[in-house]
Parts: sequence; structure tokens; C-alpha cells
Amino acid sequence: MIENRGQLEEVLAGYDRLLLFKHSTRCPVSAQAFDEFQRFLKNTDADRRVPAAVVHVIEQREVSDAVSERFGIRHESPQVMWIKDGKVCWHTSHSNITAEKIGQAVSEPR
Repeated sequence: MIENRGQLEEVLAGYDRLLLFKHSTRCPVSAQAFDEFQRFLKNTDADRRVPAAVVHVIEQREVSDAVSERFGIRHESPQVMWIKDGKVCWHTSHSNITAEKIGQAVSEPR
């Protein structure tokens, strides 16, 4: 879990690919989407695994805002972003977050 801007910068600098999940701990839709995110991570073959991080949007609002600012993507929650080489190449939110869609996104060359 990313808890401050410094950690956000470290994580973004430390990986050329990153799956980032913005999660509201108070929202049932976010809970369902987070289950899908975790299902993707759990069921991904070892050779296809990707680094992943979570931002709790209520508890770490400053970090959540920094993500939106940095990538120029409107804040939504829940929201998942596939980041490659410092750019968001895919993102989606709410009930569109499924393990299958995440798997498709990270498999596509961009």
C-alpha cells in the first residue's frame, strides 16, 4: 500500500510496469472491484505476474490526488491503472474492473 507521495514516487521510479489500484474502503463497489483485482493477482501465472500497488483514496487522499495530477486522469474510485514506462496505457473504474479485463490489458503490447 502506498501511504505518501514519497512512496508513490519510489514505486513509480522502481518499476517500468505497475498495476495501480485506487480503493475506497467505504464503498461496496470498490470492495467488489478490489476482490477482482486480488483475483487477477492470485490467479496470474508466475511468468505473467506484474508489480501491483494500492492507494486507499480516503485515508491517503493526497496520494490519490497526486496520481490523478501526475497522469492527467480524472479521479474515480475504485479505479485501476496499468502503467508502463511512466505512462498510463489503460485504466478503468467501477464495475468495469474485472480480473479478465485486467488480464487483457496487461497482456496487450502498447
